Amino acid sequence: MSRHSEVCDVAVVGGGMVGATLACILARAGIRTVLLEGRPPVREWSENTTDLRVSALTMASRTVLDTLGVWPSIAARRAEAYRFMKVWDGDFGGQLFFDGADIGHDVLGYIVENRVSVAALWDFLENLSDARLLCPARVAGLESAEDGCTLSLEDGNSVLAGLVVAADGGESAVRSMAGMNVKGWGYRQAALVATVETGESHNETAYQRFLPQGPLAFLPVGKNLSSIVWTSDTDTTRGYLEMPESRFIEELEHASAGLLGSLALAGKRASFPLKLQYAPDYFRERVVLVGDSAHTVHPLAGQGANLGILDAAALAELVVAARASGRPISGASTLRRYERWRKGDNMAMMMSMDLLDRFFVRFPQGFGHLRSIGMNVIDKTGPLKNFFNRYAIGLRGDLPALAYGKACW
Repeated sequence: MSRHSEVCDVAVVGGGMVGATLACILARAGIRTVLLEGRPPVREWSENTTDLRVSALTMASRTVLDTLGVWPSIAARRAEAYRFMKVWDGDFGGQLFFDGADIGHDVLGYIVENRVSVAALWDFLENLSDARLLCPARVAGLESAEDGCTLSLEDGNSVLAGLVVAADGGESAVRSMAGMNVKGWGYRQAALVATVETGESHNETAYQRFLPQGPLAFLPVGKNLSSIVWTSDTDTTRGYLEMPESRFIEELEHASAGLLGSLALAGKRASFPLKLQYAPDYFRERVVLVGDSAHTVHPLAGQGANLGILDAAALAELVVAARASGRPISGASTLRRYERWRKGDNMAMMMSMDLLDRFFVRFPQGFGHLRSIGMNVIDKTGPLKNFFNRYAIGLRGDLPALAYGKACW
């Protein structure tokens, strides 16, 4: 009998959206997979509540989840489609308007509460014979050897895996244990998130208004219900968090220019600091990074979760192919192919979001009208606007098979 509590092909550390997606794909493909998570996610909730954390899932991400078989469970809980997106300059009036129909799609994407995605993925995982959930399970140590990689857990148990995947976020403990470093910088900005009831319908539209300190986004999550993401410098955001609710609503209505009528908070306010961070290397000695453990982007276009889901689909596809051909799933050739496949797209998105932040937030004073002119030019140039539209909904580059609706198992 093994001295290890669990023996598996792949151990995924981190049971959030990206880690759970990866675990589901691998187990669905017959790869023995253990998913480790430090604390149980919310699985049940009152219908009149919303999660502070939401993701704008692209058509590519939806296709991955649909092909896997998870999307119907997500849609049954709550997934709000948006067909249009309006982006405009709060100072000089330039604007961009995107319509899914312009590129042959009924919708541009879906706003989904993170708790909805995770609950659906965990439900799916629990019914897969090649999957095991360990929760609560916190990794205390990592050691790589010829027979595999051993994860020592805080409760004294251990897991032996052929491959360990770090899906434990931007402050990844597994990444640190593997001796992998990150680079990047902070933005001296923070994003305030909250859910608001709106006096007027969102009309299946995601809105983003650029203000001097950063964008204010309204993302539809239900009838007359929107999730806001309001980016400002750190001190301003702290002030919004601390001010009385009535005063905050006044500030929010002013910042939104009455876009959706009268507003009312439908829950708590919270905030998180913004940064750009990336790992120069995506793998080392049986350990590989996915999602925020590999890259953290500015939330300007809501692409963080989508990049992570594509990471998961790409890595799973290569692991399944390696197993089918008799090659080691943790071999350098397999992991290097993954790194080459995903690193370019992830870096391009990170740099694009950084440039947009500089263009809209840190544009030289006195030249804001040029920014607005640029927005209007793009809006009136069909091919250019449609290029941005397709890129934003995830239809770009060399996508994993699951993103094209093809199973990788």
